[in-house]
Amino acid sequence: MNMSNLHFHGLHVSPESPQDDTISMMAMPGESIQYRVDVPLDQPPGLYWYHTHPHGESYRQALDGMSGALIIDDIDRYVPEVRGMKERILIMRDAELRAHDPHPPLREKLAQLLDVRCSVSNESPERIFTVNGVTRPAIPIAPGERQFWRIVNASPDLYADLSIDSEQMTVVARDGMPLTFHDPARRPETVEHVLLPPAGRIEAIVTGPRAGVRASLRSSCVDTGRSGDANPAMVLADLDPVADVHPPVTARSVVSQTPPLYRPLSAVFLAKYESRAPDYSVRFNENSQGSYFINRRKYSPEDGPMTTVQIGDYQHWHVLNDTSELHPFHIHQIHFLAYKTNGKAEVQPEWLDTVNVPAKGSVDLIMDFTDPIIRGTSLFHCHLMKHEDQGMMAKIVFK
Repeated sequence: MNMSNLHFHGLHVSPESPQDDTISMMAMPGESIQYRVDVPLDQPPGLYWYHTHPHGESYRQALDGMSGALIIDDIDRYVPEVRGMKERILIMRDAELRAHDPHPPLREKLAQLLDVRCSVSNESPERIFTVNGVTRPAIPIAPGERQFWRIVNASPDLYADLSIDSEQMTVVARDGMPLTFHDPARRPETVEHVLLPPAGRIEAIVTGPRAGVRASLRSSCVDTGRSGDANPAMVLADLDPVADVHPPVTARSVVSQTPPLYRPLSAVFLAKYESRAPDYSVRFNENSQGSYFINRRKYSPEDGPMTTVQIGDYQHWHVLNDTSELHPFHIHQIHFLAYKTNGKAEVQPEWLDTVNVPAKGSVDLIMDFTDPIIRGTSLFHCHLMKHEDQGMMAKIVFK
């Protein structure tokens, strides 16, 4: 039908028209809709994104590139280290390897697509990642130079396990949330690699490799489960030591005078929710015909809400995956604390808006329903957009 709309992914804004309404706001061909999104003053500064969200057509439109990065400014209030650094926004999208397309052999060669299986899936890769629309671009960075990279996985269903040859990344924010927002004492996290599900984001400080050392940004093979799709290893971009004549974005030299606003939550406070029985359980299901469900219900735009929550509190949600495939869980309007996977406590719980739920496994989350601005009818779903289109989505009322 080619209908379309927008979702402002990760923003703590109203789900009602004319803001982040993905249910009733819809434009058919030749029509237009106008949004007015009032971003609250206490929105964590960081990398968010927007993408189309018409039920039944989200997958195809995301694959065609209907998405973009969205920056809430002043992250340097929380991460002073990035002041003055060159800033790069890297949007990872897909290029299809079609049989009638003359470019796949070149693209596969450029990306060094490896036919190495890390799962039992026998499917051949159908797509590779591009970075800002380019297959394996060169990213200028001088030896020893520190840059601030903001990376969004805008693929409808490819996972990215990111690493940089011979270098580590220093992560300062995930899914738009500075690591210090809920814990002012927390320091940036140095990692060898980071797994980004579809819709996931990281913001990290990257250091250029030593002179004479070649380095690339890579994605390792990701095991998406027995029923999952092929997710091969590939090279995404090369770090180029030549001078950068035209940087895409440069960090501002003006320092914000607004002090950071923190929302610290003590371990004792969080333990109260972590230790109690779940307030709500979400189950990802599928049947032998390839249909997808949440709690055995297939989504329809005419459905009523699957659940209602009261604004002003936190809740413990338990998300289970009954399928043999990895699924990313996403809920609109809020962030949550992912503190347990498969019943085991995370060494470092993270505030996210999209989290991986292992095949035949589970995650436990503390949901933040405290902001009155989010009142209205919203959605939660699998962020493999083909699954979302086929019914793995449900309505929620914030009351």
